[in-house]
Amino acid sequence: MAAAADAGQGGAVSVDLRHERRMVCVEYPGLVRDVSKMLLTLGGEESVSRIYADPSKRLELYFRPKDPYCHPVCANRFSTSSLLLRIKRRRQRGAPGSEARLDLQVLGIVATVYKFQGLSDFQYLAVHTEPGGRQVSMYDKVLMLKPEKESFFHQELPLYIPPPIFSRLDTPVDYFYRPETQHREGYNNPPISGENVIGLSRARRPHNAIFVNFEDDGVPAQPLEAAVQTWKKVCTNPLDQKVEKELRKLFEIRPIWSRNAVKANISIHPDKLKVLLPFMAYYMITGPWRSLWIRFGYDPRKHPEAKIYQVLDFRIRCGMKHGYAPSDMPVKAKRSAYNYSLPITVKKTPSPLVTMHDLKQGLAAVPPDVLPVMRPERGRAAEGHSPQ
Repeated sequence: MAAAADAGQGGAVSVDLRHERRMVCVEYPGLVRDVSKMLLTLGGEESVSRIYADPSKRLELYFRPKDPYCHPVCANRFSTSSLLLRIKRRRQRGAPGSEARLDLQVLGIVATVYKFQGLSDFQYLAVHTEPGGRQVSMYDKVLMLKPEKESFFHQELPLYIPPPIFSRLDTPVDYFYRPETQHREGYNNPPISGENVIGLSRARRPHNAIFVNFEDDGVPAQPLEAAVQTWKKVCTNPLDQKVEKELRKLFEIRPIWSRNAVKANISIHPDKLKVLLPFMAYYMITGPWRSLWIRFGYDPRKHPEAKIYQVLDFRIRCGMKHGYAPSDMPVKAKRSAYNYSLPITVKKTPSPLVTMHDLKQGLAAVPPDVLPVMRPERGRAAEGHSPQ
């Protein structure tokens, strides 16, 4: 379809593009002089058509197409809305001045473009250095171009086993250098270190909490001296002393609390709560009471009545909460019950007969006519109780 540029300066021409051909643009990283050689670096027309049929694939360009060890540079696929134009400038012979006529022709619509935005991978050439310093190609010795006899596989040849890829990333990444972590005065590195220890570059958090695993033998009976001194420095007004008494009373009512439950029962700033909790209790990391704060000296593993304080962890997606996500979307479990690390072959004594009074006592861990506090938040576990 041709459109003459005689509509006047600043004029517009209407063109119907509904019947134009759909084309694909490849931003080739080089000057194309021979189209056939250019297509050979892309794998040929058949390879380009196969990659275009699959939107998830990237277009590969081999600068040495005959070299089987050449690592390609990849192009990403993008959607676009462009026109491929052919512009001809016509000038009449013998006409005075430099007046010329421009003819425009729309050849097609470009809806897809491949852009080579990344870097090429490192290249390793199969060459061998002779005693005289001359570089000799090894392709004739490495590549099997014809069937060989058994003696061919027993002769001594230079070993050439390059990796399939050198760099995992094809885009440059800026490395942000950071200064060395400055710990507080008197801090010593932990004596236990290994390949699985992470986070050593982070400064130690000064809250002085005691962390206990479910497999540990005992539990602490009192807080660290540093935790006591830290709370004394923070507790500077009568309101803080009142909050301390309220939290101590909560741990007398029940020995195990979650952070959310403490926040729901007392009014305290989150920064001060980080200092007050290590002063009152220790933190359980694993097991049925993980992520809970337990009163000093109380071991829930030795008290059967502590089973009602086990964690029932469930999450509510933010989209489901606000109504713009389906409610039946499957959520993958954080851990599998088939790969549970705790022993499952422990011999248990036969349980005594359960009376109706015991069943009523084990239904809930709250007084009658009182609903338990359920405060699910985004990315935070809600507190619940399980009788098992």
